[in-house]
Amino acid sequence: MAKATCPNIVELAELIGRALPGDGQRELRTGVGIYRRSARDQPNHAATQPCFCVIAQGSKEVHTGDRTLRYDPAHYLINTLGGPVSSCVVHASPDEPYLALRLDLDPAEVTSVIVETLHAPPTGPGQSGFDVSPLDAALNNAVLRLARLAADDDAQTYNALGPLVRREIVYRLLTGAQQQRMQYLATRGGQSHRITEAVQRLQRDYDQPLRIEDLARQVGMSVSGFHAHFKTATAMTPLQYQKQLRLLEARRLMLDDALDAAEAGFRVGYEDASYFSRDYKKHFGEPPGRDIARLREQLVA
Repeated sequence: MAKATCPNIVELAELIGRALPGDGQRELRTGVGIYRRSARDQPNHAATQPCFCVIAQGSKEVHTGDRTLRYDPAHYLINTLGGPVSSCVVHASPDEPYLALRLDLDPAEVTSVIVETLHAPPTGPGQSGFDVSPLDAALNNAVLRLARLAADDDAQTYNALGPLVRREIVYRLLTGAQQQRMQYLATRGGQSHRITEAVQRLQRDYDQPLRIEDLARQVGMSVSGFHAHFKTATAMTPLQYQKQLRLLEARRLMLDDALDAAEAGFRVGYEDASYFSRDYKKHFGEPPGRDIARLREQLVA
């Protein structure tokens, strides 16, 4: 990918660097987060929510199902479905750390902007919930203004102007390359809302046995149609999606609640501890005990 040409990207990097002088992440305001890494890191597995992400410096890869997306300061990433992903910073150094900003996307806010600007409902086939597009100057300018407001200590000014700039960003996304994905985030027509409903059911009942036939019937789709549309939207089958949710929650239970692997696996729906350990190692690269020990060492380092 080419280097960014947007004139405001340098100022955005400087602003994030001042607001976050060391590696880590910080919520500047509700729904507005910033990130810094000074070296390429290991894959980070997480369950995500719909969001819009801009990189001010460095580059990153995001893996969802069988798709891999790479973006940098010349591109933005949009996530309109949420769900389990693996991501990795691929370009960063102490002199030029990875610096990024995340804006959570609120479906109600997107719907409001659609209604006020009289946008037509989406048409065409279903799409993946993730994609990368070039970052144009107008969108970058709005991101920079939001970052300035969010990083300022004046909460009154942010509360007055921040929502207006957020809406401008949503509007520019709605009128840009990701128009259809943004519209699907808010609308209730076509197959998109059925897949969103299925995703929400899986996120809520990840620890319960999954019967594809039942889930397809609950959202009003045929089994074959449901499977095809779900794979298009998430780059995973429903079973793969549920498995990743289970493994992420089991990892959290072992790390935060000090459960052993067998108990954590049982809590998230696994009946066989050996099967859980095999799935865990395949997904995270290490057996549960070794992986959790490494994560704890990183937390205290």
